[in-house]
Amino acid sequence: MSTTTTEPHKVKAPAGERVADWADGRLGIYSMAKANMRKIFPDHWSFMLGEVALYSFIVIILTGVYLTLFFHPSMNEVEYHGSYVPMQGIRMTEAYASTLDISFDVRGGLLIRQIHHWAALIFLAAMFVHMMRVFFTGAFRKPREVNWLFGFLLFILGMFTGFTGYSLPDDLLSGTGVRFMQGAILAVPVVGSYLSMFVFGGEFPGHDMVARFYSVHILLLPGIMLGLMVGHLILVFYHKHTQFAGPGRTNKNVVGMPLLPVYMAKAGGFFFLVFGVIAIIAATFTINPVWALGPYRPDQVSNGSQPDWYMGFTEGAIRAMPAWEVVIPNGYTINLGVLIPLVLLGVVPGVLALYPFFESWVTGDKREHHILDRPRNVPTRTAFGVAWLSWYFVLMIAGGNDILAIHFHLSINIITWFVRIGFFVVPPVVFIITRRICLGLQRRDREKVLHGRESGIIKRLPHGEFVEVHEPLSQAQLHKLTAHDQYKPLEIGPAVNENGVERKLPRKERLRAKLSKGYYGEGNQIPKPTREEHKELTRGHGHH
Repeated sequence: MSTTTTEPHKVKAPAGERVADWADGRLGIYSMAKANMRKIFPDHWSFMLGEVALYSFIVIILTGVYLTLFFHPSMNEVEYHGSYVPMQGIRMTEAYASTLDISFDVRGGLLIRQIHHWAALIFLAAMFVHMMRVFFTGAFRKPREVNWLFGFLLFILGMFTGFTGYSLPDDLLSGTGVRFMQGAILAVPVVGSYLSMFVFGGEFPGHDMVARFYSVHILLLPGIMLGLMVGHLILVFYHKHTQFAGPGRTNKNVVGMPLLPVYMAKAGGFFFLVFGVIAIIAATFTINPVWALGPYRPDQVSNGSQPDWYMGFTEGAIRAMPAWEVVIPNGYTINLGVLIPLVLLGVVPGVLALYPFFESWVTGDKREHHILDRPRNVPTRTAFGVAWLSWYFVLMIAGGNDILAIHFHLSINIITWFVRIGFFVVPPVVFIITRRICLGLQRRDREKVLHGRESGIIKRLPHGEFVEVHEPLSQAQLHKLTAHDQYKPLEIGPAVNENGVERKLPRKERLRAKLSKGYYGEGNQIPKPTREEHKELTRGHGHH
C-alpha cells in the first residue's frame, strides 16, 4: 500500500505586496518607513506658515514647467501679429511676443501665468512670516542654527529667483527694474562695469539678457533652492519639531500627532487648500498685465514703475540716499549714493542671519532647546526683531515714494525726508516701545500667577470693602506662564583680585558682560514668582 502526500497550496501575494517586498529587500524601505512614519509632529497654527511656503513652491514648480513649454527666451526682434489687436504691427522681442501668446492664445495660459506670479509672491511672504515666527520664538537655537541659515538663504535666493522671473517677459516694467539693477551694479567701485558686461553679455540691454536670466531662473536658482529645501526638511525631521510649552512637554519629547496617517492626511488637504486659494486669487486679481505696458525700450520708463514687494526695500534704500559722489585724485568717481545702500543691504540682513550665534555667545547657553519661547519673555530679542521689521518697512515706503505722493497728495520730498530721518529714528523708538510692552505683558503674567484671573465679579466684604473675585489658574495655565527660562547676566567679577592686583580682562569679555546685562539685567526682565510667593498669596487672600 502506498500513500501520496500533497504540498499545501501556496496563495500568491497581491502584486502591490510583491513589489513592496522586492523593493524592501533591495532598498530597506520597510525598516526605514517603520522607524519614521510614526514620527510625532506637534499641532499649532503657526507651524503651518512653513507649509504654506512649501506648497507655494510646489505650485511654482508645476506652473513653471507648463510655462516653459510656450515661452521663447530670445531677444530677437519680431513683428507681432497675434490676437491682441492694440499690439499688432509693433516690433518686440520674441520673449515679449511669446508672453502675449501665452496670455491670449494658449489655452489657460493667462491663468497659469497669474497663478505662477501670485504663488511666487505668497511663497516669499510665507517664508518671511515663517522666519519671523522662528526668530521671535527662539526656534533658531541649538541645534537648529544651520537650519536657520538654510531658511535665510532660501529667502534670499527666492528674492533673486523672483526678480529674474519677473524680468523675463521683457516688458517696459520689468525692463525698467533690470535697468535699475544695472545702475546699482555699475556703482560698484573698480569692477562695476566689468560685472555689468558679464551679467548682460555686453552693453545693456544686450542680446543675451533674457536667455541668461532664463537659465538662472529655471535651472540654477531653483536647483539650489530645491537642495536647500530638502536639507531644511531633513534637519526638521532629524532634530524633531519644536513645540510650545505645555503640560507633559519637555525638551526630550514631542506631543502631537503621528506623521501617518493623521498628519499626512491633514497636510494633503492643506496643500489643495493653498493651491485653491492661490488659483482663486489669480483668477480674481490681475497681476503684471504686460499687454498694457508694451515692450521694453531703453529710452522709456513705464508710469508708476514698482518692484514686487520683496525687492521694494532695496530700491527704497537707493531712492532715499542722497546723491553723494566722491572724486578721488586720479579722477575716478565713487557713487556713494548707490554704494552705501548696497553695503548696508548686505550688512543688515547678514546680522540677522548670524543672530543665533550672537545670542548663544551672549548667553553662554550651549544646551539643546526644543521648547519655544513666548516673545514677551525675551523682550530684548523681540524688540530687536520688531526694530528690524520697522527698518524694513521704512525702506519699503521709500521704494514707493512716488506712488504714495500721488495717491495721498503729498510732496515726494517730504516722504523722502521722512524716510531719511525715520531710517535712524524709527528702529530705536520701536525697540524701546516693544521692550516696554513685553515687560508690561510679563508683569501681567506675574499678577495672573500670583492672584489668579480677573473674573469680573465684584464682591462686597462684611466691612464694606468692594473687591473683585479672582479665579485661580489651572495647572496647565500656570505651567504655560512659568515654564520659561530666565537667564542671569554674566558677571565679570571685581576689577582687582584678593591681592589688590588689577585684573586684566579682555575687551571681548567686557563687551559680552555688558551685552548680557542689557539682555537679562535688572529692568530687562520681570522675575518669575516663586512657589513660596504663590502659596503665601493664595493662602492670604484665597483669591476672594
